Amino acid sequence: MSTQCKIVKRSLIVNVSEELDHHNAEIIRDKIDKLIIKHNIKCVIFDFSNTNFMDSSGIGVIMGRYKNIKNMGGNVVVTNVNTRMDRIFKLSGLYRIISSYDSVDQALKNISNIS
Repeated sequence: MSTQCKIVKRSLIVNVSEELDHHNAEIIRDKIDKLIIKHNIKCVIFDFSNTNFMDSSGIGVIMGRYKNIKNMGGNVVVTNVNTRMDRIFKLSGLYRIISSYDSVDQALKNISNIS
């Protein structure tokens, strides 16, 4: 399964593949960065509903997109985080800089309330 991206207004929804690791992190990072620039994206929503593994490269992908989008006045959030991913986010400290939502729809609603 490959990572799928969808644009809703100025939000980029990234449905992360089964694994976000060093093997596919660069490809995903490049794909997201190109879409952010091309479509003037203000929010990146990482959907982890299909993800069962992430390593430090995956954390780097999220942190890097956060830094880039924050500099442009945007935001990064995560959705559908399972127990394993939740533990990684807590241990890495990512929850200090990004918000988590139960679903993509919930994230989109909260983002539109902020904008």
